[in-house]
Amino acid sequence: MRAEAQAHIDSIKDALALLRRFLDWDRALRRLDELNARVEDQALWNDPKAAQAVMRERRRLDEAITATRAIESELNDTAELIEMAEAEGDTELEAEGVTALADLARRADTDKVKALLAGEADGNDTYIEVNAGAGGTESQDWAGMLSRMYSRWGERHGLKVELIDQHSGEQAGIKSATLLLKGENAYGYAKTESGVHRLVRISPYDSAARRHTSFASVWVYPVVDDNIEVEYNESDLRIDTYRASGAGGQHINTTDSAVRITHIPTGIVVQCQNQRSQHKNKAEAYNQLRARLYERELAIREAAANAENAGKTDIGWGHQIRSYVLQPYQMVKDLRTGVTSSSPSDVLDGDLDAFMAAALSQRVTGETVEVEDVE
Repeated sequence: MRAEAQAHIDSIKDALALLRRFLDWDRALRRLDELNARVEDQALWNDPKAAQAVMRERRRLDEAITATRAIESELNDTAELIEMAEAEGDTELEAEGVTALADLARRADTDKVKALLAGEADGNDTYIEVNAGAGGTESQDWAGMLSRMYSRWGERHGLKVELIDQHSGEQAGIKSATLLLKGENAYGYAKTESGVHRLVRISPYDSAARRHTSFASVWVYPVVDDNIEVEYNESDLRIDTYRASGAGGQHINTTDSAVRITHIPTGIVVQCQNQRSQHKNKAEAYNQLRARLYERELAIREAAANAENAGKTDIGWGHQIRSYVLQPYQMVKDLRTGVTSSSPSDVLDGDLDAFMAAALSQRVTGETVEVEDVE
């Protein structure tokens, strides 16, 4: 069998192995049988909330199992077709088989990533918070580039992107920004982006054209829906109002419409200024607070899988998850998985899927990779 075909087969088998490992195949089959039996029990439907939870779990398992079996079947059929074509010397049929394998490999990779999104909040909308590190204009410009990158990524995936809060830099970029991305599995895909991101480039703000290194942190946390209860005491909150900055017309800049809420026990701070009404800004800030507290709980639960809260690390050397080098060469390198791209312009325009898929897979396998940072 030609090397190209074998490479596709190996890729598909790797995806199938990861899927089976993630699903815990035998347990998943038993669990699906249990869920099918529960759905047939009329007593379940007396509790709509419980019924919805059962149906969600059943649909997820059924889709993952069906997709895995379909890929396995197509892989066997296509491999047999290629072997037959080789034996008969039919190069045209063999080429068709290799093309089919390539398509199947892409589908296997897509299904693999989709199946990995089975966390408690993976299907939810998500907040993405970007904060500039030390370094003034350089880091603030970099934070602005990252905010745009995640906006573009969301748009590429058909997500609705809203700017919840933004504090502009003195000369360029932003000091911080919070985006809200709405759509299926928004949090599940984006959650692996939490961490410190490092940029190396010739500074456009340095008249001597020297190379600069800048840092910014990204923190991803899920929107909490009505089915998830998050407890906190109002007495633990400090609520401040302040004058909003940036675009928005005369009203937004001349009244204390912006709202900042501090959860004193944890030090979590959320803020919103995108609405003209202080009441609406406060409601959105409360939504963010619930999301942040919930994400904190998820991080505690996922500590064994090295869930990391980027907001609690220094924004600088030793904590970065990814490096983006624009000069003297072009490369983006993930320091957890080793995934690289030689086209930073595409990555900064939202082409993040390869990085997200590798990080999600790593969470399942637990395998670590020794990766040297780029200079």
